[in-house]
Amino acid sequence: MTHDLIPGFITVRTSSSRLPQKCLLPFGNCNVITHVIRRAKYYNIDPILCTSIDSSDDILIDIAIKEGIKYFRGSLNNKLKRWYDCSNEYNLSFFHTIDADDPFFDGDQMHRSINLLKKEKFDIVCPTDFSSSGGASVGYSLSSEVVREAVINLEDNTDTEMIWNYLKNIQNVKSTVLEELTLNPPKMRLTLDYNEDYWLLNIIQRLVGTYGSREEINLIFERNPDLSSINWFLNKEWKDAQIKKSK
Repeated sequence: MTHDLIPGFITVRTSSSRLPQKCLLPFGNCNVITHVIRRAKYYNIDPILCTSIDSSDDILIDIAIKEGIKYFRGSLNNKLKRWYDCSNEYNLSFFHTIDADDPFFDGDQMHRSINLLKKEKFDIVCPTDFSSSGGASVGYSLSSEVVREAVINLEDNTDTEMIWNYLKNIQNVKSTVLEELTLNPPKMRLTLDYNEDYWLLNIIQRLVGTYGSREEINLIFERNPDLSSINWFLNKEWKDAQIKKSK
């Protein structure tokens, strides 16, 4: 499918706690973050590596330069501020978020999300429910203006990892949740937080490579439903952690 080029902010830091430096783990013939960059390019997404000013993230800038993509360094903890400053740096009125934890994101869905934002003049298009429940297929499409509204009264180093806590309180925001087009998608957890996630994602990488479509991945799980047993049991722990952070 042919798409116009859209901006994608690859949100990444090396200071992960559950799985240290997971973005640098070997993945196929490169590492996780390089895989994500290359997959974004393949799906006609203009990747901007969006990381922190902390020295631990210097290596990520080296990778961005090697891969020939744009990059931005901002607040370590205030992800929303980092996004807003990045959108200012590159004069963008909207962007899509790509989490480096989601190496098999669905580029077609990301284009559909951005197109919906633009066509219907939404401020926010949220991920599908399937994606938010571990499917890890699509991020947020955001207007730069709504992100500005979210951070305007925050301290620069406020921890905004749970971005919805800040976006949901903005007045008169037009938002929607992206509709999932796949009826009854197979049970799968394709986000990278634990060792078991890494094992499963490596299996998928060996089967479909860097650029495999989500349709191909869905088919693998439909034909091999036991694959989900590798890491699906962690979904409750992951969701509980998300809820705890949101409080």
